[in-house]
Order: sequence, then C-alpha cells, then structure tokens
Amino acid sequence: MALSRKSIRSRRELLLKIVIAAVLVGALMALSRWYFYDRNWVTTDNAFVTGNIIPVQADATGVVAAVLAEETQLVKKGDVLVRLDGQRARAALAQAEAELGRAVRAVGALFALRAQVCQKIISRAALRDRTRHDLARYRQAASSGAASHQVLQNTEDQLAAQEADLRETRAEYQAVEARVVGVTRMNHPDIEAAKARYNDAYLEFVRQNIRTPATGYVAKRRVQVGQRVRPGDGILNIVPLDHLWIEANLWENRMARIRPGQPAIIRVDLYGSDQIYHGEVAGLVPGSGAVFATLPPDNATGNFIRIVQRIPVRIDLRADELEKQPLRPGLSTVASIDVSGPLQSPNKSIVKTTTDEYLTNIYDKDLAEAKSRADKIVKDNVAGASDDVGCTATE
Repeated sequence: MALSRKSIRSRRELLLKIVIAAVLVGALMALSRWYFYDRNWVTTDNAFVTGNIIPVQADATGVVAAVLAEETQLVKKGDVLVRLDGQRARAALAQAEAELGRAVRAVGALFALRAQVCQKIISRAALRDRTRHDLARYRQAASSGAASHQVLQNTEDQLAAQEADLRETRAEYQAVEARVVGVTRMNHPDIEAAKARYNDAYLEFVRQNIRTPATGYVAKRRVQVGQRVRPGDGILNIVPLDHLWIEANLWENRMARIRPGQPAIIRVDLYGSDQIYHGEVAGLVPGSGAVFATLPPDNATGNFIRIVQRIPVRIDLRADELEKQPLRPGLSTVASIDVSGPLQSPNKSIVKTTTDEYLTNIYDKDLAEAKSRADKIVKDNVAGASDDVGCTATE
C-alpha cells in the first residue's frame, strides 16, 4: 500500500527530530565532559618511562679474567661484576710495599745519623775544650820559661784545627737536621710519599674487582673475557627498576597551568588502558627539548619557520605500583595531568635524590684499608728507639 505524501512528510520530520535530538545530546555530553573533566586535564601521548641508567666503568687496567653478571640479572650494591687478572697489580703492590719499607728504614738511618753526628760534635767539642785548657796553661808557663814557644805555637795551631773540625761537624749536623726537623720517624715526608704510592698501588689492586655501585638489573654488557680494559672503559649498565618516572613532552601552548605537585594518571601501552598508574608532577625541565639537542637550532640564520616547541615534564611514579606492575625505561605511555589544583611557581621542584642510586659507599673503605695496611708496614719497619731530641752540643 503506497504511503501518502503526508505520511512520508511526518516520517521525515520524525527522523529529523531524532537526528537533531541525537546531535544535541552528543553536543551536550561533549560539553559536559569538557566542562567537568577535559578542561582540567592536560593529556599527551608523547610520554615515555625513564629512569637512572647507571654506567659501570673500569677504574683499573687489566685483562678480563671473569664476567660474573649477565644481562637481565639482578645485582646488589657492592657485588663483583667483572674480575680482572690482577697479577700485574699484585706485583706493583709488592713493589710499592718494598719501597715503603725501604723508605722507613732510610728515615730511621737518617735519625741515627743525626744522633751519630751529635755525638761527634760532643767528642770534638771535648777535644777542643781540652786543647783550650792546655793552651791557657802553656801561656802561663811560657811567661816564666817553663814552656817553649814552639809548644805554645803547636797548641794554638791544634786548637784552630779542632775549631774548624767542630764547625764542619756542626754544619754536617745542620744538613741532617734540615731533613728531619719537625717530623718523626713515622711521618717523615719521604715516608708519606712512599705511603701515597702504596695507597695508589693498593687501590689499583683492589679495583681489579669491578663492583656495582647500586642495586639494579644488568643491561648492555659490553665486556668479554680476554678483553683488555683501561680506566674509563664502559663495562655494562645498571638499571634500578624500583625508581622510575615519566617524561611527558607537552606542547608549550598547553603548559600555562602545569605546576609541580599536580596529580597525574598514566596509562602504559604495555598493559593497556585498564592498568592505571598514579603519579605526581615533580618538576618542569628549564628549557624546551630543542635547546638541549645535540645540534640546537639557530633561528637567527636562514629562513625562520615557527614551530611549536615541547617542554619535558617529569612525573614521579609510586613505588608500590611499580612493584606490582613493573615497567621498563623507554615504554610508551599516555599521561594526563590534573591542572585544577591551586597554581604555584613552575620553578618549584619537588624532585628528591634520596633513593639508593643517588649515593654509593662501596668505594669508601678502599682508601681506609690502604692507609691501615701502610701504617702497619711502617710500624713493622721502624727500627731503634724513640725519636732523638735535638742536639744541645750544637750551641
């Protein structure tokens, strides 16, 4: 049965009303979403997981004898990662130990020489004093004729020679005294220099074991057994996965309300949109990504093209959520920042450096052990009594 024009027109009007109503409802829903949600959120998909990637480098020279850690393994702070062949370092340490012992004994001999010269001064001063007394008696006897003029002259010449010998010995004492004045057998500069060389050799020996400065997972191992390494050569990387953050690169025209302390919601592509991480804006990088590039642009040369820049924003993640759902640096994310809170200075940073990877103490005891061993070597090689006091016979 054919429909009348009136029926067709009424159906068209009904469909048009339904479409208009649907458009109005959709617009109202979009407006409501923008008003109640989107206007207080800044979202970007140019956001990635990042963290501290700690390079482990050699601090000594040697041939790799053993590789004790492999990629993806968890290592604890202080664990030995690579062991070098320490035979040359051990030989150098033995030589430094011998040189330190020899320096201690040489200094002991120097103090003994000072005491010896002091006794020589006392002896020659006594001979001179005896000659002086003889000369005084000969002069009295010569006036009465009891002593000849020749004896008197010989005694005067002998006194002059003894005076010269005494001055020579005193000069010799001063030369020795200049090398030991103000120091003891334990802290002589020659000993301190030998101890410094020993400490350096000991550190070279100890650093034959390359240790991890922080707890984390091994990545990018670049060393092989038999390879010769030198100080500064890269061995591998350590990545702590318990402290990660998001680097969100936001358009500069959306940065006006971004402030440290604002909450954020992170969705990681690895787990899909159902898994949500909660974060907090920790700080704003003081410059766009362009100015920190390897080749920063120079807008004063050539033709200028205006390009909207991106500002990196650091968003800290919660450690408990990272423990439940681990992440890896480099993963893609979608970051949404709630900007509805009170505005504070964008220069205020709440970034903290209190986690373990910002401080290591695995090297602290190396030098202390070296000094302790050096002091023992000094004590074992000190000969003789206590330090001699100054020689009063030099007056």
